[in-house]
Amino acid sequence: MTVSGADIVELDRIAVQEALRVVDLAEPADWDRDTPCAGWDLRRLVAHMTAQHLGFAAAARGAGLEAAHWREPQDMDEPARVHRAAATAVLAAFAEPGTTEREFALPELGGSFPGRQAVRFHLVDYVVHAWDVAAALGVGVKLPDDVLAAALATARRVPTDPAVRGPGNAFAPALDVPDGSDPLDATLRLLGREPQRWPVAT
Repeated sequence: MTVSGADIVELDRIAVQEALRVVDLAEPADWDRDTPCAGWDLRRLVAHMTAQHLGFAAAARGAGLEAAHWREPQDMDEPARVHRAAATAVLAAFAEPGTTEREFALPELGGSFPGRQAVRFHLVDYVVHAWDVAAALGVGVKLPDDVLAAALATARRVPTDPAVRGPGNAFAPALDVPDGSDPLDATLRLLGREPQRWPVAT
């Protein structure tokens, strides 16, 4: 799938808005729920999502090497509110003219990347994290075909080397993708999720 810089920013925005929608469904009793991210409850997952938004926003503006931008918030008493503020910040940063032509420093991924590629990384992250939240809450995700196609195209390019997969790395080891899998299911499996364990979300 070939998309322009403007297109990938718009597709990312749609994925982020869907993640916002499902996070906003959480009730106070839901924050302790298990998620597909091993060892993380919903509050911790949303703290991670918040930190990633803030880190990518900083990277879009040339400050991605500053570790403080990637730290999870200490105050997560109102996770949805904190997450929404961070999502607003990253969407504003990505919408600035020339974003996809800049270099993004992404320390967790081991270097700097062209802006268009960095936005693709963010997009696939929020397709998957929207599903993670939906899975924890027992609801479905609503993402258009072009967003899912872009996410799958990026997921297929993520290295499968065991040295960069598993605990302490950005992604779990890839799982086999059965023939006929839909784009969301294939993306999840390529990035180490087990969608069959959380059937409502898919």
